[in-house]
Order: sequence, then structure tokens, then C-alpha cells
Amino acid sequence: INECILSGIMSVNGKKVLHMDRNPYYGGESSSITPLEELYKRFTLPDSPPESMGRGRDWNVDLIPKFLMANGQLVKMLLYTEVTRYLDFKVVEGSFVYKGGKIYKVPSTETEALASNLMGMFEKRRFRKFLVFVANFDENDPKTFEGVDPKTTTMRDVYKKFDLGQDVIDFTGHALALYRTDDYLDVPCLETINRIKLYSESLARYGKSPYLYPLYGLGELPQGFARLSAIYGGTYMLNKPVEEIVMEGGHVVGVKSEGEVARCKQLICDPSYIPDRVRKAGQVIRVICILSHPIKNTNDANSCQIIIPQNQVNRNSDIYVCMISYAHNVAAQGKYIAIVSTTVETSEPEAEIEPALELLEPIDQKFVAISDLYEPTDDGTESQVFASSSYDATTHFETTCNDIKDIYKRMTGTDFDFENMKRKQNDVFGEDEQ
Repeated sequence: INECILSGIMSVNGKKVLHMDRNPYYGGESSSITPLEELYKRFTLPDSPPESMGRGRDWNVDLIPKFLMANGQLVKMLLYTEVTRYLDFKVVEGSFVYKGGKIYKVPSTETEALASNLMGMFEKRRFRKFLVFVANFDENDPKTFEGVDPKTTTMRDVYKKFDLGQDVIDFTGHALALYRTDDYLDVPCLETINRIKLYSESLARYGKSPYLYPLYGLGELPQGFARLSAIYGGTYMLNKPVEEIVMEGGHVVGVKSEGEVARCKQLICDPSYIPDRVRKAGQVIRVICILSHPIKNTNDANSCQIIIPQNQVNRNSDIYVCMISYAHNVAAQGKYIAIVSTTVETSEPEAEIEPALELLEPIDQKFVAISDLYEPTDDGTESQVFASSSYDATTHFETTCNDIKDIYKRMTGTDFDFENMKRKQNDVFGEDEQ
């Protein structure tokens, strides 16, 4: 998805873009697989799907599950580039958090917070005070600080100030601020406050959860950006093997494919194209589970997210569950797809996600993928080869968008500016005249 979004943005910025993909479909790693037979093949399962799975072509299964934050960066990119005209979204029905072996709805309103079994009565009052503080916090207005210095006060101290207990800290840091580990506790609190704000503002837009998900699956996103790129004169080539990245004097001058060289000044690619310019930064395990029932204790939701904070299962990183269903045109009638993901910490990754799989029982079919995570070894200024990082275990697009903005800045030397793109688009679609 990163490369598709960047090719769309670069085309809008007047760059001449050629987009090559060795796969026969858009989106590389982050595509949606259809029909279901194709998924069975991809995971080399001996059988083909049983009759009970319905029609194979009713399935669109994401390899990498992610939801969009309603007020998040990707939705802003979609709105500014008008890629939204090619997509339909549904609100995800609920966000849940795991505590002591059970799951609880993450309170999405004050009323829900007061009724929630996640905390006792006094804790609820303190939590409410904390949320009011976060909502009013404005880094440019010291009157809103209440003695907290956004640049020096750690988040651990902010929690202390509001006297919040461990369980509340767990769900605030992991289900609201969406951190994967507890490293955030000992750094200045500004980023955490902004993350909780993003969550609350995203929630405020639709009420059920802060997340959106496109009908027909995430594979629709790269296709939308591919169309955007084409409107602005970009060229797409699928099924193009990349034989060599041609370098001269230490920087990229072209890409060789099927005996011909396409010349270029800059190159963006995912780590799989340039193994010598990336380093392994860890592993992620993802398990795609097909179910014939909604997940227990989620109020029969058609879609939801469940976060298992690392503290609850004696780990260093959270486990995520992302669930969507036939309601999003990604599965046959009455079927559900739950995808479990986490950062691998031991030599037995499948044992690590056991607590999540237990929540999903009974499971009709599992597809297990363990992927290496790669990151570029240099920023690309010298070679003009810009690699994206592999997709992490998070179930939302914020980290992906940070990577896109980072690559954009390394390539152009300027910060990514939504407003600027907006204006260019008016020129093309002639909206000024209407």
C-alpha cells in the first residue's frame, strides 16, 4: 500500500511515475486474496475449501489486517486526494480489550465508561477527570496544562497525577493510545495525549468505534491510488519481473525488466526488491481464521477489534485481533474472518498467540504466516533508492502513514503537505469553476 499511495501522491505533485509490480495484482504484501481457493493455494494447504465455505469468489481475504482511524492520517490522505470516490467504508462495530482472561468493550462514551466493568466506581471518576484533561489539553495554551509539561512530564507521572490503577493504564495505553509496548511510559507525554485525542475524535465521528474498513477489503486501497496516479498520467505495469536495479556512481539510474531498462531519478520500493539495502528488524506472526460465528462476548458484532495488552499475558508486545465478515463483502454469507497478529518474541510463535485463538473457538480453518520485518539501512539520500519498512503487527494504518510521510520528506526535502495537494486537485478537476 505504501508504494501505491506514494505513486499517487507523486503523480499529483507533477512527477512522472512508472509503477512496476512483479505480482499480477495491486498492493504486493498488503493485497486481498480472492477467490478462497487462491488463499488455500497460497498457504499450500493440501485440500481445496469445503462446500460449507460457500462460493470461492465471495471471499476477499486481507493478508495484512488493518483498520483506518476515522480521523487518522490515511483517511485524510484519502479525502484530500479524493480516492474516497472509489471506496465505500463501514464503521467497525466495537473495540474490545482483554483483562483477566475475559474481553470488555472499550468504553466509547461517558455513559459507557460509567457502566463499564473494567473499573470500580472511584476509578471511573478519576478516569473521567483524566479524559476531560486530555480533551482540553492544547500544547499551545499553557492554561490547559494543569501542571503537566508536555515536553518533560512522562506519561507514567500523568497517570500518577490522576491516580489511575494498572488495569486502566493498560487499556488507556494499549487500547486508546494504541502502543504495542510499555516503552511510552517513560517518555514525555505529549505524543500519548495526542494519540488518545485522535482516538476520541475518531470515535466522536461515528460513535461505535473509531475505526473504518472498506467494503471488498483493503485491496481496494492500492487500486484507488493506482487510479489516482493514472488520472495524473502515471503508468502502471503489473506482472513485471524486476531483474536488476541499475546503479551508476552509487545512485539509481534505472530498473531492468525483461531485457529493457526503464530510466529513473528516484526509486521507491518495498524491502523485498532490495535485500542488500535492508536489515531484519524482527518478525510478525499473523493467523487468518475462518469462523462460522461471531466472537463470543462481542454482542454478536459483524466487525470488531480486540487488543490483548502485553501485561495481561506476560509479554512485551500486544496481541491484536481484527474481525470482519460477510457484512463487508469479504466472506461468504454467515462467515467471519478473524486475523490475529503480534510481534514474535520466542522460538514458538504459535504458542504466543494461544490466548487470542482461545477467544475465537471453534475455528473452521487457520492460515498461519510468519513474516520477517525489514527496515532500510540508510535514508536513501545517497543512492536515491527509498525503501519502505515492512508492515508491523498493529491493526491500524497510523504507523504506515508515518512511514509514507517519512519517505516523502526524504525524497523531496519538504514535509508532506495535504493542503498543497488539495489545491492541485482543484486545478485538474476544474472544481473552482463550479
